[in-house]
Amino acid sequence: MKYAVILMDGMADEPIEALNGLTPLAYAKTPTIDEIAVRSTIGMVHTIPEGCAKGSDTANLSVLGYNPQKYYFGRSPLEALSMGVSLKESDVTFRTNVVTLSEEEEYENKIILDHSADEITTEEASELIAAVEEELGNEACKFYPGVSYRHLLVWDKGSREVQLTPPHDILEKCIRDYKPQGDHAEEIWDLMKKSYDILKDHPVNIARKAKGLRPANSIWIWGEGIKPRLPLFEEKYHVEGAVISAVDLIKGIGIGAGMTSIDVEGATGNVHTNYKGKADAAIKWLIEDNKDYVYVHLEGPDECGHRNERDNKVKAIELIDEKIIKPIKSALDASGEAYKILVLPDHPTPLRLRTHTGDPVPYMIYESGNDIVNKANQYTEEFAATTGADIEEGYTLMDQFLG
Repeated sequence: MKYAVILMDGMADEPIEALNGLTPLAYAKTPTIDEIAVRSTIGMVHTIPEGCAKGSDTANLSVLGYNPQKYYFGRSPLEALSMGVSLKESDVTFRTNVVTLSEEEEYENKIILDHSADEITTEEASELIAAVEEELGNEACKFYPGVSYRHLLVWDKGSREVQLTPPHDILEKCIRDYKPQGDHAEEIWDLMKKSYDILKDHPVNIARKAKGLRPANSIWIWGEGIKPRLPLFEEKYHVEGAVISAVDLIKGIGIGAGMTSIDVEGATGNVHTNYKGKADAAIKWLIEDNKDYVYVHLEGPDECGHRNERDNKVKAIELIDEKIIKPIKSALDASGEAYKILVLPDHPTPLRLRTHTGDPVPYMIYESGNDIVNKANQYTEEFAATTGADIEEGYTLMDQFLG
């Protein structure tokens, strides 16, 4: 049996008047999803337990079968694993975004305009993080470049007893009301404040502004964590698995679980990614390499939700249907082997809110050879909520899928 998970990050949404009262998923043209839906089990799954952070780290751990209430170490140490950063037991890690702040004179009066600085390129952001590391890095605190706007701070003998706010949760809001609280709060705020003076006139940002792009004029520190320890996926489920993703968080979860992380050239973490490359890599792993399980993560719908890009969110869903699900299903059909496909988002990222929620999400499990047809089946949020096939503890979904 082969197993493929297609994880559409942040896909779930609310009905939108401009989409004829439908969600982006229900509105999108998805012929492959429609084809398999009539032979699938469809329901709702609670991927984020009550009291847990409403993030992709929590939700993807849950989807992969790890109870976030037991195996939550923070998102940044998982990203560190993907980046190849070796962590000591005394290290505390922090996600470090490069963000766009407004240009009020006083730092605390600035507003977060964009958590991703117009989805800055990895090359540009690496230069900016190098400048921050040169000026602010020291024996205890070191900055490491990641992908696009997502970077890392490692703080030797730091503390997790601090309250920090994800920047995508406070878009268009004044940062004064979201200053760090707790241990080292003033030091963290000082790092962010000083970064503005380093970055605002950096040549990378001058060039971006000349092109009409938003400058990445400050760092924003959040997502604290410690060195993770996850049970090995293969020992837990007796399948050899791989993750395919553009973002360090998902790669890091896979690496932490002992899975293979497959890099795909041109994978970006937004709607304009290398869909064919990801599908080809999944097909090669399952069929040519004769492995058991692949977890294909697509970040595009989530980024569109954060950026309130309605049409692009619909487009991202359609492209995933056409360029990911269709070729993977076709290749598995041609192989003649039995297989299952699981399609779902990790969490909702509603366009209206521009951030994550902890609401349940629709899932769909398709198994080859299933001849039972239910023409009423639709893979939409509305239909999934009516089937009664609810999974309250999201981390048990993987047991059901692989069982």
